[in-house]
Parts: sequence; C-alpha cells; structure tokens
Amino acid sequence: MFMATNCAGCHLNAGRGRALDASGLRVFQQLVRLSVPGVGPHGEPKPDPNYGNDIQSFDMITRKDPEARAGEAEVFIDWINSSFTFPDGQQIELRRPSIRIENLNFGPLADGVMMSLRNTQAILGMGYLEAISEKDILKLAEKQKAMGLNGRPNYVRDDINKKTSLGRFGWKANQPSIKQQIAAAFLGDIGITSSIYPEQNCTPVQKECLAALKGDKPELRPDLWEPITFWSQTLDVPAQRNRDKPEFKNGEKLFESAGCSGCHVPEMRTGKYPAVPQIANKLIRPYTDMLLHDMGPDLADGRPDFKASGTDWRTPPLWGVGLSMQVNASNSFLHDGRARNLLEAIVWHGGEAKTARDKFISFAQQQRDDLIFFLSSI
Repeated sequence: MFMATNCAGCHLNAGRGRALDASGLRVFQQLVRLSVPGVGPHGEPKPDPNYGNDIQSFDMITRKDPEARAGEAEVFIDWINSSFTFPDGQQIELRRPSIRIENLNFGPLADGVMMSLRNTQAILGMGYLEAISEKDILKLAEKQKAMGLNGRPNYVRDDINKKTSLGRFGWKANQPSIKQQIAAAFLGDIGITSSIYPEQNCTPVQKECLAALKGDKPELRPDLWEPITFWSQTLDVPAQRNRDKPEFKNGEKLFESAGCSGCHVPEMRTGKYPAVPQIANKLIRPYTDMLLHDMGPDLADGRPDFKASGTDWRTPPLWGVGLSMQVNASNSFLHDGRARNLLEAIVWHGGEAKTARDKFISFAQQQRDDLIFFLSSI
C-alpha cells in the first residue's frame, strides 16, 4: 500500500504540496490522517482498525479480480467557498475543504473516526531546526506566557532511541527527528519498511496485503536511509530578498507591531549538531518557535496527536514561502492547503493568533500589501 512511488511525488523540488483548485478531484500531494478516540501505548493516536493511520490510494497487490480497485480508497476534496470583507472594503474569497472518501475496499471506517487533511510540507532548512536546542525552545515557551501566548512543546515517541522526545517536525510536531520522519514517510507514504518499522502497515482485514510477496527486511537499507537523511539535514534555505526596499522595511515593522513575531520568531540560534557540524552555532531566521499553539475552531481538525489537541498546530517556519510558486507552482498554505496565498492564510488565523490577525486586517490595504511583500521576501 502506498500514496506515491518516490519522495518527489509529493515533495516536488523539496517544496510544499499543491492543492488543486477545482472541487471533486482526487488528492495526490495531500493525505488524510485517520484515528479513533483513545491513545496508543506511547500516547500516539489510535489507528482506524481497517485502514490504519491514513488512506493509501495505491497498491502493488495482485488480485483475482482484474477489475478490482487498487489501494484502500479514493479521497476527494470538495471546496466550500465564502467571502471575507476587510474593514476598508477589500473583499477576498476564502475556501475550506470538505473531505470525501469513496470506494472503501476494506469495509467502513470506524465509528467516531477522526480525519485530518494534510498538505505536503516544504522540507528546506530542516537541519537547522533540528539543531536548535530543546532548552532554547522551552525558553521561548516561558517567554511567551508573559505575552499572553501559550506555546507548548509536543512530546512524542522516539522510536529510534525508544524514549519520549521533543517533537519537532510535522504539522503537529509529532516527529522527533529528521531520520525518524523519513522512515515514517517511507512506510506510510511509499510502503517501504525500515529497521524501526519492519512490518508493512497492512491491517488484519487486508488479506491480500498480508499475503503479498514481501521484500527483504528492512527494505530501507542504511546505504539509502543515511544519504537521504543527510541530504534532508543539509538542504539549505534561500537568502532573504528585497531587504533594501521600503516595502520590506515597512512590512517588517508591521509584522512586529501586529504581534506576528510572538510565534513566528524571527531569529533563533542553533546549538551543537554532530550530524552536520557546519550547522552548529549559527544565527538563523526561520520565523518559527517550534511550539504548538491553539489556532481556534476554524482551523481545527479535531484530531489529537500525542500532546497536541484537535485545535493545536506547530508554528510553521516562514523562510522561503515567497519562492513556493517558483519551486513547484504551489501557493497552497496552511495544514490542509486551503489558503491560495499568504493573505488568505493570515485571515484564517484564530485562537492565540486572533489578536495579531485582527491587527493585520485593521491595517490599510497598502500596509497589508507591505506585510505580504515582506513575507514573500524572507
């Protein structure tokens, strides 16, 4: 069972997924996380008993019926549109996704199943984020309390070291390291086993999957796993652009005055990083705090993940967002790709970010344009 045959199928040029604009189309560079109420032995979400942790739309299984549909099911997005008017009269259209799952091959989804649409994330600069010390991340959480914010770390299962560790990667910070993130993606997205995930993720009702010819174990050999990990650790970020332009300087001031920098922290410093010593002790500008924040009901997926609640999301880094279209023709922002540009993404902010969002929408249109110009240049 798989969603793609290679990493670039979803991370084209290491960029984010592109959510197709038309309704009723099958998803490809997005996925649907599944879980049922309760938690697993390490606090992780409990998978759907028939379909596991997500819907995989393809497989390599030989069936007696040549007309049988492949994969677990087909996933479609139907967009629900609404309009938003700024105080100065500017209008924009917003959209939110409605998930539709059809042609389930292995029975119904469980009662009470929780579904969360996830867009593929850009993977640049991950090594720098891994090199930030846990101590510094926790200091940010303490500092934010005085600002009226409630950034919190996620603590998750570290399957490589068999312990609980700080979560750093994923939309809900549910992965502790780049190496584990890669192994989890190989298993769940491509159907490739590894030394930490040695079994194919077939559920008990998927008889053909369980009986299918298995490859050597592990399939993700160290001579493949290590170079992909190293590449992911060393993939750099683009330099900031347009810093001398007045729009950039004004946008940067407005970003600060609106309070956006409370969570999208402009500067951090890396600590020790034996995996890539050249990354250690560097001043970086990722515009993230690596923490979870309650983003309110409009962005909620209702699906907990370790310490993350159904309204929590990790603050995504903003570096490089202005080059997203150039990288792979995608400007699909937020966890489910609903925002088609940065303006829509900001308007969707709620929860802890509502105060900053309200300040942004109260700006004059030229001020909003300057702030977007700044974001597009970092």
